[in-house]
Amino acid sequence: SREFLWQEGHTAHATYEESDVMVHQALDLYRAVYEDLLAVPVVKGFKTEKEKFAGGYQTTTVEAYIPMSGRAIQGATSHNLGKNFGEMFDIRFQNEAGESAIPWQTSWGLTTRTIGVMVMVHGDDQGLVLPPKISPLQCVIVPITSKKLPVEKSNPYCHEILKQLQAAGIRAKYDDREMYNPGWKYNHWEQKGVPIRLEVGPRDIDNNQVRMVVRYNSEKSDIAVDGIGPLLVDKLEAIQKAMFAKALEERDSHLAKITEWKDFVPNLEKNNLVLTPWIGGEHQDWEEWVKNKSREESLAVGEEEEATCATSVAAKTLCIPFDQPEMPEGTKCIASGEPATSWIL
Repeated sequence: SREFLWQEGHTAHATYEESDVMVHQALDLYRAVYEDLLAVPVVKGFKTEKEKFAGGYQTTTVEAYIPMSGRAIQGATSHNLGKNFGEMFDIRFQNEAGESAIPWQTSWGLTTRTIGVMVMVHGDDQGLVLPPKISPLQCVIVPITSKKLPVEKSNPYCHEILKQLQAAGIRAKYDDREMYNPGWKYNHWEQKGVPIRLEVGPRDIDNNQVRMVVRYNSEKSDIAVDGIGPLLVDKLEAIQKAMFAKALEERDSHLAKITEWKDFVPNLEKNNLVLTPWIGGEHQDWEEWVKNKSREESLAVGEEEEATCATSVAAKTLCIPFDQPEMPEGTKCIASGEPATSWIL
């Protein structure tokens, strides 16, 4: 299906200052969705005049990085529409002075693209790797049934573990299906990205323990059944933080800060994001120059670009990050050679 779903909000305000607060509140909400829930690091920033919402006053964005493709992806946007659309459609309100005025409008939204971003950032050759906070199932219990461990013996043991996990607020399941062997179940739940798998064999029951397997890094350890609920609550929190840290390290290892054009395309070829000094977000002509020049040089070194492809080997501006590194005096724009006013990604 090509259908996608989205969340969208619109507000109207008496002043620019009020609308600006709303824009940044919405953007930080989207940052939290990516970073706090999906464990995907993002860069917050302003879109340039060329890339902002057409007709709007200012666009802010969160940008994520996809390691497997070496490309960034726009995660969500929050727009200050200004008064343009109010003037166009004659939208008015009565201000505190009793006068008729055009409001400052905002618009902000994100789509189910977020799910795709999460899948591409964390997934591996075995399938999905889901952060615990959003995983429908956080833990699955798989018995290793055999002649030594019949169902009649594994069931009460596993149900007691399940009871402890659910009492601790963990979304857990006991996979007691008898038509599938343990190896099939392991593969099944790995594909679905369940953060923790608990394996129960005959020796585990003898020792009142389980074998814990963590999905995102394949870590294996034997843990006691007593107090397993609180222990796994802490473990899930640790997994969430570790997945974010891993994605952040991967992203930052592909973030190159350069100041000369000769280093620009070679860094793109290494699947890097490029942070570079820029003349200013209003200079659309130099953005077009970078796009054309980078495409030309990329094709010259052997990059291929099909006429029907959705992406191009040409570079484009992502955002002017809110978090700006120090700009040494005399730094020149990488494209125009004029004095730079900001760093751009």
